[in-house]
Amino acid sequence: MKKYILLGLFLFSSVLVLQGQTDWPPDEAVITAKNKEIRVRSSRKGKLRINVSPADLSKFVSAGWVRYNDFGATGDGKTDDMDAIAATHAVANRYGLKVRADEGAIYYIGGKERTAIIRTDTDFGTAEFIIDDTDVQNRNASIFLVSSSLQTLTPEGINSLKKNKEKVEVSLPVPCLLTVTDSLKKRYIRFGPNQNMGSSQTDVFVVDENGNVDRDTPIIWDFEQITEIIAFPIDEKTLNITGGRFTTIANNAESRYTYYSRNIAISRSNVLVDGLKHNITGEGDQGAPYGGFINIRDCFNVTVQNTVLTGHKTYRTIGSAGTPVSMGSYDLLVGRALNISFVNCTQTNDINDQNYWGILGSNYCKNLVYESCTLSRFDAHMGVANATIRNSTLGHMGINAIGTGTFTVENSTIYGRSLINLRSDYGSTWQGEFLIRNCIFIPAGGQQSSASLFSGANSGQHDFGYSCYLPERITIEDLHIDDSNHPEDYQGPAIFANFNPLMTDATYLEKFPYVTSSDVILRNVTTASGKAVRLSDNPFMFKKVKLVRE
Repeated sequence: MKKYILLGLFLFSSVLVLQGQTDWPPDEAVITAKNKEIRVRSSRKGKLRINVSPADLSKFVSAGWVRYNDFGATGDGKTDDMDAIAATHAVANRYGLKVRADEGAIYYIGGKERTAIIRTDTDFGTAEFIIDDTDVQNRNASIFLVSSSLQTLTPEGINSLKKNKEKVEVSLPVPCLLTVTDSLKKRYIRFGPNQNMGSSQTDVFVVDENGNVDRDTPIIWDFEQITEIIAFPIDEKTLNITGGRFTTIANNAESRYTYYSRNIAISRSNVLVDGLKHNITGEGDQGAPYGGFINIRDCFNVTVQNTVLTGHKTYRTIGSAGTPVSMGSYDLLVGRALNISFVNCTQTNDINDQNYWGILGSNYCKNLVYESCTLSRFDAHMGVANATIRNSTLGHMGINAIGTGTFTVENSTIYGRSLINLRSDYGSTWQGEFLIRNCIFIPAGGQQSSASLFSGANSGQHDFGYSCYLPERITIEDLHIDDSNHPEDYQGPAIFANFNPLMTDATYLEKFPYVTSSDVILRNVTTASGKAVRLSDNPFMFKKVKLVRE
Protein backbone atom coordinates (compact mmCIF):
# COMPACT_ATOMS: atom_id res chain seq x y z
CA MET A 1 0.00 0.00 0.00
CA LYS A 2 2.75 2.43 0.98
CA LYS A 3 4.64 2.20 -2.31
CA TYR A 4 1.44 2.98 -4.22
CA ILE A 5 0.82 6.05 -2.07
CA LEU A 6 4.32 7.34 -2.82
CA LEU A 7 3.91 6.65 -6.53
CA GLY A 8 0.57 8.46 -6.55
CA LEU A 9 2.04 11.47 -4.78
CA PHE A 10 4.81 11.66 -7.40
CA LEU A 11 2.39 11.41 -10.31
CA PHE A 12 -0.02 14.00 -8.97
CA SER A 13 2.45 16.42 -7.40
CA SER A 14 1.05 19.22 -9.55
CA VAL A 15 -2.26 19.22 -7.71
CA LEU A 16 -1.33 17.98 -4.24
CA VAL A 17 0.96 19.21 -1.52
CA LEU A 18 1.88 17.30 1.60
CA GLN A 19 0.70 18.36 5.03
CA GLY A 20 3.02 18.49 8.01
CA GLN A 21 6.47 16.99 8.28
CA THR A 22 8.54 15.74 5.38
CA ASP A 23 9.62 12.58 7.22
CA TRP A 24 6.21 10.94 7.19
CA PRO A 25 5.04 9.18 9.26
CA PRO A 26 6.47 11.42 11.98
CA ASP A 27 8.63 9.73 14.59
CA GLU A 28 6.73 9.28 17.83
CA ALA A 29 9.88 7.83 19.43
CA VAL A 30 13.55 7.18 18.76
CA ILE A 31 14.00 3.42 18.39
CA THR A 32 17.42 1.78 18.38
CA ALA A 33 18.46 -1.88 18.08
CA LYS A 34 21.61 -2.24 20.13
CA ASN A 35 22.83 -5.47 21.68
CA LYS A 36 21.51 -4.49 25.06
CA GLU A 37 18.38 -5.19 27.06
CA ILE A 38 15.09 -3.48 26.27
CA ARG A 39 15.12 0.01 27.68
CA VAL A 40 12.55 2.82 27.65
CA ARG A 41 13.38 6.30 28.82
CA SER A 42 12.18 9.85 28.24
CA SER A 43 14.41 12.66 27.00
CA ARG A 44 14.44 16.08 28.60
CA LYS A 45 12.03 17.25 25.91
CA GLY A 46 9.70 14.37 26.66
CA LYS A 47 10.45 12.24 23.60
CA LEU A 48 10.61 8.49 24.15
CA ARG A 49 13.89 6.71 23.50
CA ILE A 50 13.55 2.96 23.12
CA ASN A 51 16.16 0.29 22.67
CA VAL A 52 15.24 -3.20 21.50
CA SER A 53 17.96 -5.80 21.08
CA PRO A 54 18.09 -7.62 17.72
CA ALA A 55 17.31 -10.89 19.53
CA ASP A 56 14.19 -9.48 21.20
CA LEU A 57 13.10 -7.80 18.00
CA SER A 58 13.47 -11.08 16.11
CA LYS A 59 11.36 -12.78 18.76
CA PHE A 60 8.62 -10.15 18.50
CA VAL A 61 8.55 -10.21 14.70
CA SER A 62 8.37 -14.00 14.73
CA ALA A 63 5.43 -13.95 17.16
CA GLY A 64 3.71 -11.10 15.31
CA TRP A 65 2.85 -9.22 18.47
CA VAL A 66 4.21 -7.47 21.57
CA ARG A 67 2.92 -6.97 25.10
CA TYR A 68 3.14 -3.98 27.40
CA ASN A 69 5.24 -5.89 29.97
CA ASP A 70 7.85 -6.49 27.24
CA PHE A 71 8.67 -2.78 27.57
CA GLY A 72 8.54 -2.49 31.32
CA ALA A 73 4.88 -2.10 32.25
CA THR A 74 4.31 -3.41 35.78
CA GLY A 75 0.52 -3.66 35.67
CA ASP A 76 0.38 -3.30 39.45
CA GLY A 77 -2.20 -0.52 39.48
CA LYS A 78 0.20 1.88 41.22
CA THR A 79 3.25 2.45 39.01
CA ASP A 80 2.70 4.83 36.08
CA ASP A 81 2.90 2.57 33.00
CA MET A 82 2.19 5.19 30.34
CA ASP A 83 5.72 5.37 28.94
CA ALA A 84 5.85 1.58 28.60
CA ILE A 85 2.44 1.53 26.90
CA ALA A 86 3.43 4.26 24.43
CA ALA A 87 6.76 2.55 23.75
CA THR A 88 5.04 -0.76 23.03
CA HIS A 89 2.82 0.86 20.41
CA ALA A 90 5.75 2.78 18.90
CA VAL A 91 7.66 -0.44 18.30
CA ALA A 92 4.52 -2.21 17.08
CA ASN A 93 3.86 0.59 14.60
CA ARG A 94 7.45 0.57 13.32
CA TYR A 95 7.48 -3.17 12.65
CA GLY A 96 3.81 -3.88 11.88
CA LEU A 97 3.13 -5.89 15.04
CA LYS A 98 -0.08 -6.39 16.95
CA VAL A 99 -0.31 -5.29 20.58
CA ARG A 100 -1.72 -7.35 23.42
CA ALA A 101 -2.28 -6.21 26.96
CA ASP A 102 -1.21 -8.55 29.75
CA GLU A 103 -4.09 -10.61 31.12
CA GLY A 104 -5.09 -9.53 34.62
CA ALA A 105 -2.87 -6.45 34.58
CA ILE A 106 -3.98 -3.13 36.04
CA TYR A 107 -2.21 -0.27 34.29
CA TYR A 108 -2.07 3.05 36.11
CA ILE A 109 -1.86 6.15 33.88
CA GLY A 110 -0.98 9.34 35.71
CA GLY A 111 -1.16 12.96 34.63
CA LYS A 112 2.04 13.08 32.59
CA GLU A 113 1.57 14.30 29.01
CA ARG A 114 2.03 11.23 26.82
CA THR A 115 -0.07 9.81 23.98
CA ALA A 116 0.23 6.25 22.72
CA ILE A 117 -0.20 6.12 18.94
CA ILE A 118 -2.15 3.07 17.72
CA ARG A 119 -1.62 2.03 14.10
CA THR A 120 -1.89 -1.75 14.46
CA ASP A 121 -4.53 -4.15 15.83
CA THR A 122 -4.70 -3.89 19.61
CA ASP A 123 -6.25 -6.35 22.07
CA PHE A 124 -6.71 -4.81 25.50
CA GLY A 125 -8.25 -8.10 26.63
CA THR A 126 -9.31 -8.25 30.28
CA ALA A 127 -6.69 -5.74 31.40
CA GLU A 128 -7.74 -2.68 33.39
CA PHE A 129 -6.54 0.88 32.76
CA ILE A 130 -6.83 3.50 35.50
CA ILE A 131 -6.65 7.02 34.06
CA ASP A 132 -6.03 9.52 36.84
CA ASP A 133 -7.24 12.99 35.86
CA THR A 134 -6.84 14.62 39.27
CA ASP A 135 -3.55 16.31 38.29
CA VAL A 136 -2.69 16.44 34.58
CA GLN A 137 -0.08 18.31 32.59
CA ASN A 138 -2.21 18.69 29.46
CA ARG A 139 -5.95 18.03 29.59
CA ASN A 140 -6.06 18.06 25.78
CA ALA A 141 -3.62 15.17 25.32
CA SER A 142 -5.35 11.89 24.45
CA ILE A 143 -4.21 8.69 26.16
CA PHE A 144 -4.51 6.74 22.91
CA LEU A 145 -4.68 8.13 19.38
CA VAL A 146 -5.78 5.73 16.65
CA SER A 147 -4.24 7.24 13.54
CA SER A 148 -3.38 6.41 9.97
CA SER A 149 0.15 5.98 8.66
CA LEU A 150 -1.00 7.68 5.44
CA GLN A 151 -0.18 11.36 5.17
CA THR A 152 -2.86 14.01 4.76
CA LEU A 153 -2.84 15.92 1.48
CA THR A 154 -3.81 19.40 0.35
CA PRO A 155 -5.51 19.43 -3.08
CA GLU A 156 -4.78 22.61 -4.99
CA GLY A 157 -6.76 24.48 -7.60
CA ILE A 158 -10.18 23.94 -6.01
CA ASN A 159 -11.52 27.40 -5.30
CA SER A 160 -15.27 26.80 -5.07
CA LEU A 161 -17.84 24.00 -4.83
CA LYS A 162 -21.54 23.63 -5.50
CA LYS A 163 -24.05 21.83 -3.33
CA ASN A 164 -24.68 18.25 -4.56
CA LYS A 165 -21.76 18.47 -6.99
CA GLU A 166 -20.99 14.92 -8.09
CA LYS A 167 -17.34 15.32 -9.04
CA VAL A 168 -14.47 17.39 -7.66
CA GLU A 169 -11.68 18.25 -10.07
CA VAL A 170 -8.87 16.44 -8.29
CA SER A 171 -6.76 13.31 -8.75
CA LEU A 172 -5.80 11.38 -5.64
CA PRO A 173 -3.64 8.32 -4.97
CA VAL A 174 -6.41 6.61 -2.96
CA PRO A 175 -10.00 7.41 -1.91
CA CYS A 176 -10.01 10.24 0.61
CA LEU A 177 -12.20 12.02 3.06
CA LEU A 178 -12.22 15.72 2.14
CA THR A 179 -12.90 18.46 4.66
CA VAL A 180 -13.62 21.85 3.13
CA THR A 181 -13.82 25.15 4.98
CA ASP A 182 -14.86 28.70 4.13
CA SER A 183 -13.74 30.78 7.11
CA LEU A 184 -15.38 33.89 5.62
CA LYS A 185 -18.87 32.36 5.80
CA LYS A 186 -20.45 31.70 9.19
CA ARG A 187 -23.04 29.03 9.88
CA TYR A 188 -24.59 27.68 13.09
CA ILE A 189 -24.75 31.10 14.75
CA ARG A 190 -25.92 29.84 18.09
CA PHE A 191 -28.82 31.40 19.98
CA GLY A 192 -29.48 31.33 23.72
CA PRO A 193 -27.39 31.02 26.89
CA ASN A 194 -24.42 29.61 24.95
CA GLN A 195 -24.74 32.07 22.10
CA ASN A 196 -21.83 32.66 19.74
CA MET A 197 -20.91 34.29 16.44
CA GLY A 198 -21.09 31.07 14.47
CA SER A 199 -18.61 28.64 12.97
CA SER A 200 -16.84 28.61 9.63
CA GLN A 201 -18.83 26.87 6.91
CA THR A 202 -17.56 23.30 6.87
CA ASP A 203 -18.37 20.22 4.83
CA VAL A 204 -16.94 16.72 4.84
CA PHE A 205 -17.43 14.08 2.14
CA VAL A 206 -15.72 11.12 0.50
CA VAL A 207 -14.25 11.06 -3.00
CA ASP A 208 -12.56 8.31 -4.99
CA GLU A 209 -9.20 8.64 -6.75
CA ASN A 210 -10.84 10.54 -9.63
CA GLY A 211 -12.73 12.97 -7.42
CA ASN A 212 -16.17 11.32 -7.73
CA VAL A 213 -18.21 12.16 -4.64
CA ASP A 214 -19.67 9.20 -2.73
CA ARG A 215 -23.45 9.44 -3.18
CA ASP A 216 -23.98 8.63 0.50
CA THR A 217 -21.90 11.64 1.56
CA PRO A 218 -23.15 14.47 -0.67
CA ILE A 219 -21.87 18.05 -0.52
CA ILE A 220 -24.49 20.00 1.45
CA TRP A 221 -23.28 23.62 1.08
CA ASP A 222 -22.37 25.98 -1.76
CA PHE A 223 -18.80 27.23 -1.35
CA GLU A 224 -18.23 30.57 -3.07
CA GLN A 225 -14.66 30.42 -1.84
CA ILE A 226 -12.57 27.79 -0.04
CA THR A 227 -10.07 28.87 2.59
CA GLU A 228 -8.93 25.36 3.54
CA ILE A 229 -9.22 21.90 2.02
CA ILE A 230 -7.63 18.76 3.46
CA ALA A 231 -7.69 15.21 2.10
CA PHE A 232 -7.46 12.37 4.61
CA PRO A 233 -6.49 9.14 2.79
CA ILE A 234 -8.78 6.21 3.67
CA ASP A 235 -7.04 3.05 4.86
CA GLU A 236 -8.34 -0.05 3.10
CA LYS A 237 -7.74 -2.49 5.93
CA THR A 238 -9.86 -2.39 9.09
CA LEU A 239 -7.94 -1.75 12.29
CA ASN A 240 -9.36 -3.70 15.26
CA ILE A 241 -9.36 -2.59 18.89
CA THR A 242 -10.84 -5.14 21.30
CA GLY A 243 -11.52 -5.46 25.00
CA GLY A 244 -10.21 -3.29 27.80
CA ARG A 245 -11.67 -2.09 31.09
CA PHE A 246 -11.01 1.64 31.54
CA THR A 247 -11.70 3.72 34.62
CA THR A 248 -11.38 7.50 34.66
CA ILE A 249 -10.70 9.10 38.04
CA ALA A 250 -12.52 12.34 37.27
CA ASN A 251 -10.93 15.76 37.48
CA ASN A 252 -12.03 18.12 40.23
CA ALA A 253 -11.17 21.30 38.36
CA GLU A 254 -13.28 24.44 38.41
CA SER A 255 -16.59 23.97 36.57
CA ARG A 256 -15.82 25.90 33.40
CA TYR A 257 -15.74 25.03 29.70
CA THR A 258 -12.21 23.65 29.94
CA TYR A 259 -12.89 20.29 28.33
CA TYR A 260 -10.77 17.26 29.21
CA SER A 261 -9.74 14.97 26.36
CA ARG A 262 -7.90 12.21 28.18
CA ASN A 263 -9.43 9.63 25.97
CA ILE A 264 -9.22 7.25 23.04
CA ALA A 265 -9.23 9.47 19.97
CA ILE A 266 -9.88 7.89 16.58
CA SER A 267 -8.78 9.79 13.47
CA ARG A 268 -8.28 6.82 11.12
CA SER A 269 -10.88 5.48 8.70
CA ASN A 270 -12.09 1.87 8.86
CA VAL A 271 -11.79 1.11 12.57
CA LEU A 272 -13.71 -1.41 14.70
CA VAL A 273 -13.88 -0.98 18.49
CA ASP A 274 -15.35 -4.07 20.14
CA GLY A 275 -16.01 -5.00 23.77
CA LEU A 276 -14.58 -1.95 25.56
CA LYS A 277 -15.89 -0.74 28.93
CA HIS A 278 -15.46 2.71 30.48
CA ASN A 279 -16.28 3.64 34.07
CA ILE A 280 -15.96 6.95 35.92
CA THR A 281 -15.19 7.45 39.59
CA GLY A 282 -14.40 10.40 41.83
CA GLU A 283 -16.94 12.93 40.56
CA GLY A 284 -17.39 15.50 43.31
CA ASP A 285 -19.07 18.85 43.85
CA GLN A 286 -17.25 20.46 40.95
CA GLY A 287 -15.49 19.38 37.79
CA ALA A 288 -14.65 20.37 34.22
CA PRO A 289 -16.54 18.62 31.41
CA TYR A 290 -15.25 15.87 29.12
CA GLY A 291 -14.94 15.81 25.34
CA GLY A 292 -15.71 12.14 24.83
CA PHE A 293 -13.84 9.11 26.15
CA ILE A 294 -14.23 7.76 22.63
CA ASN A 295 -13.66 10.76 20.37
CA ILE A 296 -14.09 10.08 16.64
CA ARG A 297 -13.00 12.77 14.19
CA ASP A 298 -11.91 13.35 10.60
CA CYS A 299 -12.56 9.79 9.46
CA PHE A 300 -14.89 7.41 7.63
CA ASN A 301 -16.42 4.04 8.54
CA VAL A 302 -15.95 3.54 12.27
CA THR A 303 -18.01 1.07 14.31
CA VAL A 304 -18.14 0.91 18.11
CA GLN A 305 -19.90 -2.26 19.24
CA ASN A 306 -20.60 -4.31 22.37
CA THR A 307 -19.28 -1.40 24.40
CA VAL A 308 -20.30 -0.13 27.85
CA LEU A 309 -19.96 3.59 28.56
CA THR A 310 -20.75 5.94 31.43
CA GLY A 311 -22.60 9.25 31.51
CA HIS A 312 -20.78 12.15 33.17
CA LYS A 313 -22.14 14.10 36.10
CA THR A 314 -23.70 17.41 35.05
CA TYR A 315 -22.03 20.55 36.36
CA ARG A 316 -23.16 24.13 35.90
CA THR A 317 -21.30 27.29 34.95
CA ILE A 318 -21.99 30.76 33.50
CA GLY A 319 -22.63 30.68 29.75
CA SER A 320 -21.58 33.22 27.12
CA ALA A 321 -24.82 35.16 27.63
CA GLY A 322 -24.00 35.67 31.30
CA THR A 323 -26.59 33.27 32.69
CA PRO A 324 -26.16 29.88 34.43
CA VAL A 325 -26.05 26.85 32.13
CA SER A 326 -25.56 23.12 32.46
CA MET A 327 -22.37 22.03 30.73
CA GLY A 328 -22.45 19.28 28.14
CA SER A 329 -20.06 16.47 29.09
CA TYR A 330 -19.74 13.44 26.82
CA ASP A 331 -18.47 9.89 26.81
CA LEU A 332 -18.98 9.78 23.02
CA LEU A 333 -18.05 12.65 20.72
CA VAL A 334 -18.04 12.60 16.92
CA GLY A 335 -16.84 15.43 14.67
CA ARG A 336 -16.34 15.77 10.91
CA ALA A 337 -16.89 12.05 10.52
CA LEU A 338 -18.95 9.90 8.15
CA ASN A 339 -20.59 6.48 8.44
CA ILE A 340 -20.22 6.13 12.21
CA SER A 341 -22.16 3.31 13.89
CA PHE A 342 -22.78 2.42 17.52
CA VAL A 343 -24.00 -1.17 17.81
CA ASN A 344 -25.18 -2.88 20.99
CA CYS A 345 -23.80 -0.14 23.22
CA THR A 346 -25.06 0.54 26.75
CA GLN A 347 -24.11 2.65 29.74
CA THR A 348 -23.42 1.90 33.39
CA ASN A 349 -25.72 4.54 34.86
CA ASP A 350 -29.50 4.83 34.53
CA ILE A 351 -30.37 6.36 31.16
CA ASN A 352 -33.16 8.31 32.90
CA ASP A 353 -31.05 9.71 35.73
CA GLN A 354 -31.06 13.46 35.15
CA ASN A 355 -27.94 13.96 37.28
CA TYR A 356 -25.91 12.73 34.31
CA TRP A 357 -25.49 14.44 30.96
CA GLY A 358 -26.46 12.73 27.73
CA ILE A 359 -23.81 10.44 26.40
CA LEU A 360 -23.30 11.56 22.76
CA GLY A 361 -22.49 14.86 21.09
CA SER A 362 -21.70 15.31 17.38
CA ASN A 363 -20.88 18.02 14.82
CA TYR A 364 -20.48 18.06 11.02
CA CYS A 365 -21.37 14.38 10.57
CA LYS A 366 -23.15 12.24 8.02
CA ASN A 367 -24.77 8.84 8.38
CA LEU A 368 -24.80 8.33 12.14
CA VAL A 369 -26.36 5.07 13.37
CA TYR A 370 -27.57 3.67 16.70
CA GLU A 371 -28.33 -0.05 16.36
CA SER A 372 -29.57 -2.04 19.40
CA CYS A 373 -28.30 0.59 21.85
CA THR A 374 -29.55 1.63 25.28
CA LEU A 375 -28.18 5.12 25.84
CA SER A 376 -29.34 8.37 27.41
CA ARG A 377 -29.09 10.57 24.34
CA PHE A 378 -28.57 11.05 20.64
CA ASP A 379 -27.48 14.53 19.66
CA ALA A 380 -26.36 16.38 16.54
CA HIS A 381 -25.28 19.92 17.41
CA MET A 382 -23.97 21.53 14.25
CA GLY A 383 -25.83 19.35 11.83
CA VAL A 384 -26.04 15.76 10.70
CA ALA A 385 -26.90 14.57 7.21
CA ASN A 386 -28.88 11.34 7.58
CA ALA A 387 -29.22 9.42 10.83
CA THR A 388 -30.78 6.14 11.92
CA ILE A 389 -31.88 4.89 15.33
CA ARG A 390 -33.03 1.28 15.24
CA ASN A 391 -33.96 -1.33 17.88
CA SER A 392 -32.80 1.04 20.62
CA THR A 393 -33.87 2.72 23.85
CA LEU A 394 -33.13 6.42 24.41
CA GLY A 395 -33.23 7.94 27.90
CA HIS A 396 -34.10 11.24 29.52
CA MET A 397 -32.29 13.47 26.98
CA GLY A 398 -33.87 11.68 24.04
CA ILE A 399 -33.24 12.51 20.38
CA ASN A 400 -31.87 15.97 19.58
CA ALA A 401 -30.86 17.06 16.11
CA ILE A 402 -30.74 19.58 13.35
CA GLY A 403 -29.63 18.80 9.83
CA THR A 404 -30.59 17.46 6.45
CA GLY A 405 -31.57 14.28 4.66
CA THR A 406 -33.48 11.39 6.18
CA PHE A 407 -33.75 10.69 9.89
CA THR A 408 -35.17 7.22 10.63
CA VAL A 409 -36.33 6.00 14.04
CA GLU A 410 -37.76 2.49 14.17
CA ASN A 411 -38.46 -0.30 16.65
CA SER A 412 -37.32 1.95 19.48
CA THR A 413 -38.48 3.34 22.84
CA ILE A 414 -37.93 7.02 23.60
CA TYR A 415 -38.12 8.51 27.12
CA GLY A 416 -37.31 12.14 26.23
CA ARG A 417 -39.46 15.18 26.89
CA SER A 418 -40.47 14.99 23.23
CA LEU A 419 -40.16 12.26 20.67
CA ILE A 420 -37.82 14.46 18.60
CA ASN A 421 -36.23 17.69 19.78
CA LEU A 422 -35.21 19.98 16.92
CA ARG A 423 -32.56 22.01 18.69
CA SER A 424 -33.77 25.58 19.22
CA ASP A 425 -30.25 26.99 19.73
CA TYR A 426 -29.60 26.18 16.06
CA GLY A 427 -33.00 27.16 14.68
CA SER A 428 -34.97 23.89 15.00
CA THR A 429 -34.19 23.13 11.38
CA TRP A 430 -34.35 19.90 9.42
CA GLN A 431 -34.25 20.09 5.63
CA GLY A 432 -35.48 16.65 4.69
CA GLU A 433 -37.76 14.03 6.20
CA PHE A 434 -38.40 11.98 9.33
CA LEU A 435 -39.54 8.36 9.23
CA ILE A 436 -40.82 7.01 12.56
CA ARG A 437 -41.99 3.40 12.63
CA ASN A 438 -43.05 0.93 15.30
CA CYS A 439 -41.95 3.00 18.30
CA ILE A 440 -43.03 3.69 21.86
CA PHE A 441 -42.85 7.21 23.24
CA ILE A 442 -42.98 7.70 27.03
CA PRO A 443 -43.02 11.49 27.51
CA ALA A 444 -40.59 12.80 30.15
CA GLY A 445 -39.80 9.26 31.22
CA GLY A 446 -43.28 8.80 32.66
CA GLN A 447 -43.33 12.02 34.68
CA GLN A 448 -46.41 14.19 34.38
CA SER A 449 -46.32 16.14 31.14
CA SER A 450 -48.28 17.37 28.15
CA ALA A 451 -46.86 15.31 25.32
CA SER A 452 -45.56 16.74 22.05
CA LEU A 453 -43.91 14.72 19.33
CA PHE A 454 -41.67 17.44 17.89
CA SER A 455 -40.31 20.18 20.14
CA GLY A 456 -38.28 23.24 19.23
CA ALA A 457 -38.37 27.01 19.01
CA ASN A 458 -37.75 29.62 16.35
CA SER A 459 -38.85 33.24 16.75
CA GLY A 460 -37.89 34.20 13.21
CA GLN A 461 -35.81 37.07 14.67
CA HIS A 462 -32.37 35.42 14.78
CA ASP A 463 -29.98 34.83 11.90
CA PHE A 464 -28.56 31.31 12.30
CA GLY A 465 -26.49 31.62 9.13
CA TYR A 466 -28.98 29.61 7.05
CA SER A 467 -32.71 29.34 6.36
CA CYS A 468 -34.56 27.17 8.87
CA TYR A 469 -37.11 24.51 7.99
CA LEU A 470 -39.57 22.11 9.47
CA PRO A 471 -39.04 18.65 8.01
CA GLU A 472 -40.54 18.60 4.53
CA ARG A 473 -42.23 15.29 5.27
CA ILE A 474 -42.91 13.41 8.51
CA THR A 475 -44.25 9.88 8.38
CA ILE A 476 -45.28 8.30 11.69
CA GLU A 477 -46.68 4.80 11.71
CA ASP A 478 -47.34 2.28 14.48
CA LEU A 479 -46.45 4.68 17.28
CA HIS A 480 -47.80 4.23 20.80
CA ILE A 481 -47.69 7.28 23.10
CA ASP A 482 -47.82 6.41 26.79
CA ASP A 483 -49.30 9.71 27.96
CA SER A 484 -51.14 8.19 30.92
CA ASN A 485 -49.49 10.60 33.39
CA HIS A 486 -50.83 13.93 32.17
CA PRO A 487 -52.21 17.13 33.77
CA GLU A 488 -55.95 17.66 34.20
CA ASP A 489 -56.25 20.17 31.35
CA TYR A 490 -54.44 17.88 28.91
CA GLN A 491 -55.93 18.01 25.40
CA GLY A 492 -53.95 15.15 23.91
CA PRO A 493 -50.47 14.91 22.36
CA ALA A 494 -49.46 17.66 19.94
CA ILE A 495 -47.47 16.89 16.83
CA PHE A 496 -45.64 20.19 17.25
CA ALA A 497 -44.96 22.07 20.47
CA ASN A 498 -45.57 25.81 20.49
CA PHE A 499 -42.40 26.89 18.66
CA ASN A 500 -43.25 30.61 18.90
CA PRO A 501 -45.97 31.70 21.36
CA LEU A 502 -45.83 35.28 19.98
CA MET A 503 -46.78 34.23 16.47
CA THR A 504 -50.56 33.96 16.76
CA ASP A 505 -51.73 35.94 13.75
CA ALA A 506 -50.54 37.62 10.55
CA THR A 507 -49.39 40.78 12.34
CA TYR A 508 -46.28 39.00 13.58
CA LEU A 509 -43.33 39.65 11.27
CA GLU A 510 -40.33 37.34 10.98
CA LYS A 511 -36.99 38.89 9.97
CA PHE A 512 -35.75 35.41 9.06
CA PRO A 513 -38.86 33.40 8.10
CA TYR A 514 -39.15 29.86 9.43
CA VAL A 515 -40.36 27.59 6.62
CA THR A 516 -43.17 25.55 8.15
CA SER A 517 -44.74 23.97 5.09
CA SER A 518 -44.65 20.26 5.85
CA ASP A 519 -46.54 17.06 5.14
CA VAL A 520 -47.34 14.93 8.18
CA ILE A 521 -48.72 11.41 7.70
CA LEU A 522 -50.08 9.47 10.67
CA ARG A 523 -50.75 5.73 10.49
CA ASN A 524 -51.91 3.79 13.53
CA VAL A 525 -50.85 6.26 16.20
CA THR A 526 -52.35 5.30 19.58
CA THR A 527 -52.34 6.93 23.02
CA ALA A 528 -52.65 5.55 26.54
CA SER A 529 -54.87 8.51 27.44
CA GLY A 530 -57.27 7.72 24.62
CA LYS A 531 -57.01 11.30 23.40
CA ALA A 532 -56.40 11.95 19.72
CA VAL A 533 -53.19 13.43 18.36
CA ARG A 534 -53.63 17.09 17.42
CA LEU A 535 -51.56 19.58 15.43
CA SER A 536 -50.33 22.11 18.03
CA ASP A 537 -51.22 24.62 20.71
CA ASN A 538 -50.31 27.16 18.02
CA PRO A 539 -52.38 26.20 14.95
CA PHE A 540 -51.67 29.54 13.27
CA MET A 541 -47.92 28.99 13.15
CA PHE A 542 -48.38 25.55 11.62
CA LYS A 543 -51.24 26.43 9.30
CA LYS A 544 -49.21 25.39 6.25
CA VAL A 545 -48.75 21.87 7.58
CA LYS A 546 -50.71 19.30 5.64
CA LEU A 547 -51.89 16.63 8.07
CA VAL A 548 -53.06 13.25 6.72
CA ARG A 549 -54.45 10.51 8.95
CA GLU A 550 -54.48 7.08 7.34
